[in-house]
Amino acid sequence: MPKLNNVLLVDDDPTNNFLNQRLLKRLDVAEQIMVARNGQEALAILHQASTAPQPGYPALILLDIQMPIMNGIEFLQAYQQLPAARQQATTVVVLTTSVDAHDLARIATLPAAGLINKPLTPEKLDLVLRLHQKRQEEAGH
Repeated sequence: MPKLNNVLLVDDDPTNNFLNQRLLKRLDVAEQIMVARNGQEALAILHQASTAPQPGYPALILLDIQMPIMNGIEFLQAYQQLPAARQQATTVVVLTTSVDAHDLARIATLPAAGLINKPLTPEKLDLVLRLHQKRQEEAGH
């Protein structure tokens, strides 16, 4: 699969971020990996990326659900208010350990391409990349 230009990890757990960054780097998945500790930071990164002289909008967002300040569900609710072109350029995949039926039902109504159980492994990352590729093909990119 082609290398992604940019991946955004959104998780408040520094260990998860470290391990996910390490996996993405080891498998040479992306040119750049950014990290946000909550949904609010992620939205700020997206805003900054969209206004930069060289747009660095992430091709892929790996999103945790349980975070302080702005959780993953709140992020997805705000994310769906972004312009359609920005949403189509990015694939959001939820990484979670949650089995809360309410959370899972809510995620199903929001703009996430899929849901993967933590921890991220090479096999699960392959599934994430296939979800991204399928979504990009459907969007005509």
